[in-house]
Amino acid sequence: MKPIIPAERLNSVSEYYFSTKLKEVADMNARGLNVISLGVGSPDLPPSPATIEALSKSASEANTHGYQPYVGIPELRKAFADWYKKWFSVELNSTNEVQPLIGSKEGILHISMAFLNPGDGVLVPNPGYPTYSSVSNLVQANVITYDLVEEKNWQPDFDALEQLDLSNVKLMWVNYPNMPTGASATPELFEKLVAFGKKHGIVICNDNPYSFILNENRLSILQVEGAKDICIELNSMSKSHNMPGWRMGVLASNAQFVQWVLKVKSNIDSGQFKPMQVAAVAALNNSEEWHKEMNINLYKHRRHLAEEIMHVLGCTFDPKQVGMFLWGKIPAKYKDSGELADKVLYDAKVFITPGFIFGNKGERYIRISLCANDKMLSDALERIKAIS
Repeated sequence: MKPIIPAERLNSVSEYYFSTKLKEVADMNARGLNVISLGVGSPDLPPSPATIEALSKSASEANTHGYQPYVGIPELRKAFADWYKKWFSVELNSTNEVQPLIGSKEGILHISMAFLNPGDGVLVPNPGYPTYSSVSNLVQANVITYDLVEEKNWQPDFDALEQLDLSNVKLMWVNYPNMPTGASATPELFEKLVAFGKKHGIVICNDNPYSFILNENRLSILQVEGAKDICIELNSMSKSHNMPGWRMGVLASNAQFVQWVLKVKSNIDSGQFKPMQVAAVAALNNSEEWHKEMNINLYKHRRHLAEEIMHVLGCTFDPKQVGMFLWGKIPAKYKDSGELADKVLYDAKVFITPGFIFGNKGERYIRISLCANDKMLSDALERIKAIS
């Protein structure tokens, strides 16, 4: 029989780090080692009671189990538009400027397929979310990394960007509030990005899932006048609404960009389960009090424990960070973040994320997730104290 070989594009990517590492952690737990995971940003508490109630009620109805519109139900599109108006003061036409997604990660693939031809340039942050690079490689684009450094508050160096050959660049990925660094954007940064995109004909894509976590100064790149002409923003309910497994996200931009993305999306999936969309509408109407308690107060206490872990490890960090992680610079005695992360995993049985997975500019950093309850964080702290 002729040998079966995979597509060549698989040579450009490897299995996602967390996919492989969590298998190792699961194996350690199967051997009774009781690893505490502080690696993944998966909220550990449920959505609001109104969200669960709406899901249950809708799922019990006979007519909610069929295929749904590729563009999402009108109620959900309107809820996303109203949510943007309430929290970001951004006006969106719910008919053609909003596209619900099966998680914002899906949007990264769809945007890349809609805008990038093989060989087109795409600007990707370093450090940054690994999916930006892996998806760009899968569509055979030319990945051009731009450095984010602590000395510049993890913001792009526009002078350095202007020195690049941008003639073939079609897309630029940005992510603020930033992951993994926790750096915040400013209105001035977003204005510069919009101007840069318009000057060079580069679509600016802001991935914005962390704006509610430990952050009361919520910004959207779409707040900049004229931003919709050149920008796409992804948002997600995974972090801000405690719905990571639901895979509910949204893309917002001008009508033409949304239509191009829909052209890809409608050929790949067949819509989302209606009761989940109905429940998402309820979640998008969560009160300010719910957000204050779940996204500020809860994580604030956990953050104190994560900071203690950083201190014990000898790491330094910026206390102004926002989002659901804590990013810290490792001591000089470790050759890289992998060495420290492995020491903590194998000696203390605590899983933290080494910064190298986000690019070589993250090699001297580690990341701690706040998606663990106080007891788990306290136990992790005591275990790490015991090996330090």
